[in-house]
Amino acid sequence: MKKILIINASVRNENSHSRKLTKLFVENWQKKYPNDSFTFREVGLNKIPPIDNDWIASAFIKPNNRNEDNQKGVELSNELVKELKENDIYVIGTPMYNWSIPSGLKTYIDQVMRINETWAFRSGKPDGDYIGLLKNKKMFILSSRGDTGYGENEKNQHMNFQTTYLKFIFGMMGIKDITIISLDNEEFGGDIFENSKQKIYKKIGLIE
Repeated sequence: MKKILIINASVRNENSHSRKLTKLFVENWQKKYPNDSFTFREVGLNKIPPIDNDWIASAFIKPNNRNEDNQKGVELSNELVKELKENDIYVIGTPMYNWSIPSGLKTYIDQVMRINETWAFRSGKPDGDYIGLLKNKKMFILSSRGDTGYGENEKNQHMNFQTTYLKFIFGMMGIKDITIISLDNEEFGGDIFENSKQKIYKKIGLIE
């Protein structure tokens, strides 16, 4: 039995296309694997607070020196990191905002990008050699975007700070098995967008 974490980042609810993608993913996955379980983490509608001075003071204390008092600044962070460790598969549903990701998803990432929890220096000293600590995990990034051409070797690839950033940052935490499925052309509507939806919905339905 697999445990799946669904992370929704859109600030929209019913009109969110990225939420429709994660909903479709859950529906199809449940049909194929009815014994698997889901956890839902909302970072778009329920705001994740940004890191602050108290967070930094708590986060950089070495594991052996941690206690209840000096960990108060990372109480939420500890909960989110524990959630990541306990789940096997992650599904991120996110729109592209200004060629990047929503602020709620960025603050979530800041909360879980934790030294000696999700990543570490290989030597134990700052030397630029990083290792990810989340092992044997799989991720699906389901994105929605207004325009098109943001994929590899496409004309707008240089403007894509959404899926490229997500693949990089979660890769730094050790997640190497990452599948990206992007719904483009939302801005154009009409047949162009409907054709994009049909293509992407079919891709999600084929996920194993």
